[in-house]
Amino acid sequence: MGHILHDWGLDAKRMVLRKAYEALPAGGALIVYDQMIDDERRVNESGLLMSLGMLLATPEGFDYTGSECLAWMREAGFVNLQLAPLTGPYSMAIGVK
Repeated sequence: MGHILHDWGLDAKRMVLRKAYEALPAGGALIVYDQMIDDERRVNESGLLMSLGMLLATPEGFDYTGSECLAWMREAGFVNLQLAPLTGPYSMAIGVK
């Protein structure tokens, strides 16, 4: 799921993750790929600017930290959660059903 969650408000983000969990077979995995902001909100300027852009361009959208994403995935039921930084401002959060 790439560049999807930042378009939505918090309730919708949680709903999308819950529906993804429900759609996966047992043992299936979800990868969330986005410009996740660092937890201290000090390093990933690109993610911070994208979050500002989402606030201006969408009714409720915002970018989020990797820790926030993992917490929402945990709420949806995912386990074996991992956060992996990728090239540039991108990261991926991984969870297994």
